Amino acid sequence: MEHTKPIIEIYGTAVICASCVNAPSSKDTYEWLQAAINRKYPQQAYNIRYVDIEGPIENERDQDYAARIQEDEFFYPLVLINDEVVGEGYVQLKPVFTALENLGFTPDETV
Repeated sequence: MEHTKPIIEIYGTAVICASCVNAPSSKDTYEWLQAAINRKYPQQAYNIRYVDIEGPIENERDQDYAARIQEDEFFYPLVLINDEVVGEGYVQLKPVFTALENLGFTPDETV
């Protein structure tokens, strides 16, 4: 099944979310998701980006998400796929994989 190249975004900061006891950092979540997606869906194209909500933010959309996280509307890390929230705080793989498969990704059954 042909799919468009999804955009996966992880918003977060170096400080671990206070409400997310024992959760990995946002940057660790970004690296973990990228490795898990590459392993489960080899040779399937996607874009992934990490946005540090405390760093300089170039565009208005990212600034909006950063503000919403800082105002406690979302926990971080916040994970979006094509602008749809698929995880926040303690991120789980299943909703991420389900969203990708809904976009046409086919899992490698040998993994």
